[in-house]
Amino acid sequence: MTDEQWKSLEPHLPPEKPDVGRPNADHRRVVNGMLWIDRTGAPWRDLPERYGPWRTVASRFYRWRKAGVWDRILAALQSRRDAEGELDWEIHYVDATVVRAHQHSAGAKGGSHGTRR
Repeated sequence: MTDEQWKSLEPHLPPEKPDVGRPNADHRRVVNGMLWIDRTGAPWRDLPERYGPWRTVASRFYRWRKAGVWDRILAALQSRRDAEGELDWEIHYVDATVVRAHQHSAGAKGGSHGTRR
């Protein structure tokens, strides 16, 4: 993550040093670990050591998801880009469509079953 990207993201994250309890691991390192997982599609356990313990990165990701941190970040960044005139809602959208095939559709021979020539 570049310094400029980090400057846009950091204000929307929870405090790194909470009022109570021990301080969190460095947010930037942890977020970079999350991005590595996203880019590679690897399981959490395969996270390189430079991002810290995989359990720390995974638990922070899931805690922030449950707390709505990612939703707030997306809304804030979209709002900012929209105000700057850099977001065209006609072409920028997220499509969450999922099409699932029946389990028996995999590996079948082509053609219809009713009429063979």
